[in-house]
Amino acid sequence: MEKFFGFMEGPAGRLLRIAAGIALIGFGVGKMGGAGGLAVAVAGLLPLAMGAWGPCLVHLAMGRLRRA
Repeated sequence: MEKFFGFMEGPAGRLLRIAAGIALIGFGVGKMGGAGGLAVAVAGLLPLAMGAWGPCLVHLAMGRLRRA
C-alpha cells in the first residue's frame, strides 16, 4: 500500500489526480448537465484540489484512522 501512496503523492500521481478532477468537471458540466452533472462537477473539485495541494486524501484519512 505504501508504494501506491508513494506514487499518488509523487508528480505522476498528482498529475493523474488533477487530470481526473478536470475530467469529472468536464463530464459533469458538458455531458450530464442538470443537478447530477453539477454534483459530479463539484465532486471533481476534490481530486483537482488535492492534486494541486499534494497529499493523497486517502493516505491522510488512513493516517488519521490509525492514530484514533
